[in-house]
Amino acid sequence: MTQSIERELPTLEQTPTGAPRPTGPCVMVIFGATGDLTARKLLPALYNLAKSNMLSREFAIVGAARNDFSTDQFRQLMSEKLQSFATSSVDQDLKDWLLRRIYYVGGEFDDAKLYQNLAQTLEEVDKNHNTHGNYFFYLATSPVFFGQIVDQLGSSQLACEKDGHWRRIVFEKPFGNDLDSAKALNRQVRKVLTENQIYRIDHYLGKETVQNILVFRFGNGIFEPIWNRRYVDHVQITVSETVGVEKRGGYFDMAGTLRDMVPNHLFQLLSLTTMEPPISFSSDAVHDEQSKILHAIQPLSAEDVLRYAVRGQYGPGEINGESLPGYRQEQGVPPDSRTETFVAVKVLIDNWRWADVPFYIRTGKRLGARHTEVAIQFKRAPLVLFRDTPINTLKHNQLVMHMAPDEGISLRFGAKVPGAQMKIGSVEMDFNYTDYFGTNPNTGYEILLYDGIMGDQTLFQRADMVEAGWAVVDPILDVWKALPPRDFPNYPAGTWGPPEANDLMARDDRHWRKIPE
Repeated sequence: MTQSIERELPTLEQTPTGAPRPTGPCVMVIFGATGDLTARKLLPALYNLAKSNMLSREFAIVGAARNDFSTDQFRQLMSEKLQSFATSSVDQDLKDWLLRRIYYVGGEFDDAKLYQNLAQTLEEVDKNHNTHGNYFFYLATSPVFFGQIVDQLGSSQLACEKDGHWRRIVFEKPFGNDLDSAKALNRQVRKVLTENQIYRIDHYLGKETVQNILVFRFGNGIFEPIWNRRYVDHVQITVSETVGVEKRGGYFDMAGTLRDMVPNHLFQLLSLTTMEPPISFSSDAVHDEQSKILHAIQPLSAEDVLRYAVRGQYGPGEINGESLPGYRQEQGVPPDSRTETFVAVKVLIDNWRWADVPFYIRTGKRLGARHTEVAIQFKRAPLVLFRDTPINTLKHNQLVMHMAPDEGISLRFGAKVPGAQMKIGSVEMDFNYTDYFGTNPNTGYEILLYDGIMGDQTLFQRADMVEAGWAVVDPILDVWKALPPRDFPNYPAGTWGPPEANDLMARDDRHWRKIPE
């Protein structure tokens, strides 16, 4: 290990005033460490944290998976993966520093022997790297293993906090596949863990603009006064993907887009956009307000589902000149699959601020562009002032918060077109993170891993939030199960979903915002 790298990873006292302080000592144990998530997201994110001096020098990683690897073989694999998936050029010294802190334990997740070997390895790592007995377990596995891993961590005492040592466990989505299973999983993990040890992750919340929603709303005096039913006409939330199911056909066909995206990603965006000001920015205070919103979403009856929920499945199509197969032709997908790859839903929030304001959410695969945004459409100004002019309509003012692929905020408003005649044209003011603050290549997991190690749960879901989200989705799942779709596939790859999604808006005399392609 080179001395230069040790100097690049400062202690708390060396950190400049105002800069994030490095994490405290700990070992990150990654279950499912040989999988895609570790290679593409977790390892590059940890490298970026180390590069930014936000990772303690007293840090190590233990990979746990079912593959029969030695530590040296696992280090070699991680070296190759980091070289492939790093978000910027890799510094060899820093890479070596990280690789020396990587260990591996193999075995089946339900086998007590794996956890015995893991305990021995952690004891060795604590001595080698002075990690103080603090363990951060990350479940980068299929959700079917969540319960058994937690049970084994409990039986082996690895999840037990004692003598000042902390234990935290991160769960990747989905947390359950309906309301009953989410409640059952919550009960199961609470037998071993307290709520402050449980971190239900949603990687969308690692995006700067998602976090900036709170700053934008509550840190600026000019927006919050108009953030309500008196001024807002409606809100659109779009999370669109150009990719298909890739190599996840088997898993995805059991889940579908509704389960995969709506109770977590879209409802997180919805709750942050609509919540009341919290009494502080502590995790519990923020979660309290988010939970109130999720519980205030108007329940959908069976008739409401038929009218306000749309599902779709992509067929063969084309994106950027490339011919693409339909969902039923994807690897691991049955040729007669009835699983939805597109969802659009109209929801209403029964509270004082948002009564009668419709929220339209949509998400899908193989759509026309990769894009995530929240669009706030304001009500039109009265026409009385312009009654003696050629102006017969006034366009809505619109505020759009972009999360992907570019992060920023834009505001559309009307301005007079130069000339003798009274004409109004729409203009836009755009803020782009890159233009103002420069680029900071990341995976979206950096802040989540940092907060998890630091013990900040603000960007993670609490149990009641998870259950409230499933409670909204469950009636849709029930109706769709009882009434299988008859027209799948119903939209070509590369388009913006089935015609029924447009009808959903047209019935309210509205239309989806055009997404730039």
